[in-house]
Amino acid sequence: MQNYAEAIRDFVETHSTSLTVAFLAGAGVLVLRRWLAGGECRSKVRLDGKTVLITGANTGIGKETALDMAHRGARVILACRDMTRARLAADEIRQKSGNGNVVVKKLDLASLQSVRDLAKDVQENEKRLDILINNAGIMMCPKWKTEDGFEMQFGVNHLGHFLLTNCLLDLLKKSAPSRIVIVSSLAHEKGHMQFDDINLDKDYDREKSYRQSKLANVLFCRELAERLQGTGVTVYSLHPGVIRTELGRHLFPTLALWKRMILMPFMMLIKSPWEGAQTTIYCAVDESLANVSGLYYSDCAPKTAAPQAQDDAASKKLWDLSASMVGLA
Repeated sequence: MQNYAEAIRDFVETHSTSLTVAFLAGAGVLVLRRWLAGGECRSKVRLDGKTVLITGANTGIGKETALDMAHRGARVILACRDMTRARLAADEIRQKSGNGNVVVKKLDLASLQSVRDLAKDVQENEKRLDILINNAGIMMCPKWKTEDGFEMQFGVNHLGHFLLTNCLLDLLKKSAPSRIVIVSSLAHEKGHMQFDDINLDKDYDREKSYRQSKLANVLFCRELAERLQGTGVTVYSLHPGVIRTELGRHLFPTLALWKRMILMPFMMLIKSPWEGAQTTIYCAVDESLANVSGLYYSDCAPKTAAPQAQDDAASKKLWDLSASMVGLA
């Protein structure tokens, strides 16, 4: 045993510099990981008797948000395209939360008819709607079109949610105070609205399309908040962070092998779905936001959106264009 202790001491003395570097590197990684995890919603508010609808809630941050809402006692509606996966997610949420009031409803945001069908279902069968969370999205997909002929990323990320929100406004107003939470992205900062070619038919680029759709989310939040003043319905948009979810499923396989090899270690440092859901949850329940509307958030705190996301003329123009595209009066 003494020889063993001496061997360790000799090793430490001989490799002291290397061990110090390794320790500092490890500590640095832990600090970086904690910083990347971002803020955490500290609110303990209960949602008993409240109803929450979350789009795309069968996976990723949508699922984590749904689990949190269920833990708080809410009736939770998972509005999803894949009903098989949605039912499995609902079963898991019921089991983990002990809340049996978790239901699944069909929603395909790439189909305006599907959006209208869900809205009609909710209007006819739900007595109230206290929180609407527009979470579902698609990122960096090829040049696809929705059922109605719109560019897929703009159609799903913005137009589908635009129509759904407008169709449910009466129920949200009836349930006031109520909230609408719109999941956007930091990508909006590099986005520009291509009003003369909104579907990017002339020059499609998947990054350009995604950024435009995320900018549309923030502009929609801004204009919606303006229109809902005095109704008791408040609106929030947010950047959830860079997260390990399925959202990048269309991007990762298209990257060169060397890029994927570089990214794989980084993937261990970015946010988990639970961490990524915290700002959504914060906007949905935190008591301090009760009288605030139209702002943009990140890491459970207000942040300044990009200049182009604060353009009132652009937000009004987007509203009018969106209403025309989805057939709203």
